[in-house]
Amino acid sequence: MIRFDILSIFPEMFESPFSSSLIKKALDRHIIDVRLHDIRGYAVDKHRMTDDYPYGGGGGMVMKVEPVARALDDIVSEESDCRVILMTPQGEPFSQKIAEDLARCNHIVIICGHYEGIDERISENLVDREISIGDYVLTGGELPAMILVDAISRLVPNVLGNNESALFDTFATGLLEYPQYTRPQEYRTWTVPEVLLSGDHKKINQWRRKKSLERTLMKRPDLLEKAPLSEEDMRLLEEIRKETE
Repeated sequence: MIRFDILSIFPEMFESPFSSSLIKKALDRHIIDVRLHDIRGYAVDKHRMTDDYPYGGGGGMVMKVEPVARALDDIVSEESDCRVILMTPQGEPFSQKIAEDLARCNHIVIICGHYEGIDERISENLVDREISIGDYVLTGGELPAMILVDAISRLVPNVLGNNESALFDTFATGLLEYPQYTRPQEYRTWTVPEVLLSGDHKKINQWRRKKSLERTLMKRPDLLEKAPLSEEDMRLLEEIRKETE
């Protein structure tokens, strides 16, 4: 089981997303454990302040270090094999590879940033990793934290109905996923490719690999630079390029 502890000033935002779909099923079956913590509960002043004005002036407010540090002291034990992650636009771009790395952990703590920014001493001293979900700014780290939990959880054994599903997801192989079809075989004038109806699994696998390479070449050619490609893949790419000229 993997345990997530989420630190937020708006923990109620997580109640609806985690009360449906596969995440709820995984929680009910105790495959994953999600615990929500209100950072305000770790503030000691009577107003439960989690932010203050920035030193040196400037607009906006800054998240205070003390409440976050107290929360981590309460949640993370010295014996725990834990990764503390800060969701921030300045972090490394989130990817399937990072999700796979984190899925091997037993305990993940996610800090949701807010306000104009956070006290730099949080990122310097209290976190193991800073992660961003893209080059844009949101009102807080709650939505990125939800994405992190979802992406990691589906890689945990038995969360998905078919454990092999995640192995062939888009990005899992370094390429975009091949096209998928289901019933009916024909709708309007749109038909399913004949090869998928042939029952010849070797031809089906070859077709899927070629389509995966083709889709990646057309939509995300940058991925091909890092993807582990075989000699057969290179041959198929050359064939695809000739067909699309």
